[in-house]
Amino acid sequence: MSGLQPVRGTHDLLPEDSRRHRFVEETAFSIAKRYGYGEIVTPIFEFTEVFSRTLGETSDVVTKEMYTFADRSGDSITLRPEGTAGVARAFISGGLTQSLPLKVMYRGPMFRHERPQKGRLRQFHQVGCELLGVEGPQADIEVISMAWRILQGLGLGDKVQLEINSLGDAESRAAYRSALIAYLEPMRMTLSEESQARLDKNPLRVLDSKDEEDKRVVAQAPVMSDCMTPAAKEFFDQVTSGLTALGIAFVINPKLVRGLDYYCHTAFEFTTTALGAQGTVLAGGRYDGLIGQMGGPATPGIGWAAGVERLAMLIEDLPALDRPVSLIPMGDSVPAVVLADRLRAAGFTVDLGFSGNMKKRMARANKANARFAVILGEDELARNAVSLRDLDAGTQEEIPLAEVERRLGRE
Repeated sequence: MSGLQPVRGTHDLLPEDSRRHRFVEETAFSIAKRYGYGEIVTPIFEFTEVFSRTLGETSDVVTKEMYTFADRSGDSITLRPEGTAGVARAFISGGLTQSLPLKVMYRGPMFRHERPQKGRLRQFHQVGCELLGVEGPQADIEVISMAWRILQGLGLGDKVQLEINSLGDAESRAAYRSALIAYLEPMRMTLSEESQARLDKNPLRVLDSKDEEDKRVVAQAPVMSDCMTPAAKEFFDQVTSGLTALGIAFVINPKLVRGLDYYCHTAFEFTTTALGAQGTVLAGGRYDGLIGQMGGPATPGIGWAAGVERLAMLIEDLPALDRPVSLIPMGDSVPAVVLADRLRAAGFTVDLGFSGNMKKRMARANKANARFAVILGEDELARNAVSLRDLDAGTQEEIPLAEVERRLGRE
C-alpha cells in the first residue's frame, strides 16, 4: 500500500490545508450573507449538454478538459468544470423565475483535465456567486464590491488588482466582431494554428492567445470601446462611477474579453503578481444571454468565481485557533473522560492525553499551544480536586473539581 499515490493533479487536504480552505470559504460566505446571498448546492456532475451548450462547443474546456463519461444508462455525464452552468440549470429546472432577483453563493470541487501548475489542479475548489434578474449596472457594482470586500477580509487587498472592461451590448459586440475579423484576416497566416481556428469560429478568443506571435499581432487590434453604442458606454460609465464612489481602484483592460455570445457589458478579474504568470484569482462578468440560450426565460445575470487553492496560497496569517485545555490523567482515565465531556459541553476545546509519562504529556500540551493543563492525580481526585497549571504564567494550584469550568473561564 505504501506505493499508492493520489492521482496526478489532485491532492489531499490535510488539516492545515483544510483550515486554509475553510477560512477562505467561511470568509466569503460570511461577507456574502451581509449582501443577502444564500447558499446553493448543485450536483458535482450534470448531463454533458449543460456544459457543452453553455461553455461553447469549441472552447478549450469542452474540447480538451472535461471529464466526460457514459453512465450505465448510456447518458453522457460530465464532472462539473465550473459552477455557473449548474446554477443556471437549477434556476430553469427548479422554476425559480418567481424568486427573482436571485442571489446565491456556491462552493465545492470542480474538475478539469488540464496540465497541473502552481495553484491549478485537476480537482480544484471554487467559491462563486450569481445574481440573476437585475438588468441595471447596480448589480455589476454589487457583485464586484462584494468580491473586493471578500478579498479584503482574507487580507489580500494589497496583493490584488481589479481589471475591468466592457463587452458592450449585442449591437456593440457585432460591430466589434466585424472590426476584429477585418483586422485579423489579412494576417491569418501569421497566427498560430489554434488562433486561425478561433478566427473562424470565435474571433474574440484570439485576444486570449498565449502564443507570443499572436500577442504581437493583437497588440494593435481594435478595442471594444471603439465600437460601443451610446447605451453601452453609459452602462459602463455607471459601473465605473459606482466603483469609484465605493473607493475601489481599478484599471481598464481593453483586451479583457469573454468569447461567448451570451456575455455582455461588464467583464472583470482580480489579478495578482504573487503567483507568477498565472495571476487571476477571481474572475466574473455579465451573461444576460445565458439562461435564454439554455432554454429558459430571458434572464439577466452576473457573477464571479474564485479559486480557493490560489486564494489560500496568498494568505499569510490565519486567525489563531482556540487554545485548548489539556487534560492529563495520571491514574484512572475515566474521571478525565468525564471531565473532558463536561468541559466540551461547556464550550471548551479539550485535548485529552491518552498515554505517556508526565513529561511527554506536558510536551504534548505545549505542542498543542494549550492555555491550561488540568492534572488529574489520584491523590487530588480522592479530595475531589485537580491541579490547574497555567502554562503561560508557569504557576500551578490545586482547585476543587467542581470549580474547573469557572476557573478556566476567568480570562
